[in-house]
Amino acid sequence: MSGKLLQFIGAISRLVERPGLTQQETLDQASGHMRALVAEDDWLPKSMARPDPQYYQQHLLYGDPLDRFSLVSFVWGPGQATPVHDHTVWGVIGMLRGAEQEIPYSRDADGRLRQDGPARVLTPGSVACVAPSIGDIHAVSNAVEGQVSISIHLYGGNIGRIRRSVYDRETGQAKPFISGYSNVLCPNLWAREA
Repeated sequence: MSGKLLQFIGAISRLVERPGLTQQETLDQASGHMRALVAEDDWLPKSMARPDPQYYQQHLLYGDPLDRFSLVSFVWGPGQATPVHDHTVWGVIGMLRGAEQEIPYSRDADGRLRQDGPARVLTPGSVACVAPSIGDIHAVSNAVEGQVSISIHLYGGNIGRIRRSVYDRETGQAKPFISGYSNVLCPNLWAREA
């Protein structure tokens, strides 16, 4: 493990151990650590940067043994995108290579989804946050035509085993899913029952 990645994991471990922090304080401090991590692209192992020709990859970089946080590299091949989805926990996204586009969504009074503001493009060094309290539903895609993009995602839980939802863009109907990880054959081997 690179020194930068180890330093980041240590900082986040200390952060989540601090009592009394609000979610916003956690996001603010974690964002600062993420900015430092993605400021230079010289630490991600090649094995965690490999694209798949068909599907975006979600590689687990670190899973806290107490499920307080997880760190993941998202590797986006050309034209790859997520469905509209949520997280149910706080998250901090840092762009390492290429670019990704995020389209935020929220629910109308009738339960249908609507785009909630303009699409945003993250470029290397950019950081964005998600959380149920500030906006947790979005769709993400590779914003660079013909190239691979990589973003680093920090979540306030073990995102590979958290039950969350994808949404039908037209009806807003939720469908539960658990994402797992691309590089972990048995993602729940170490985890408690969800």
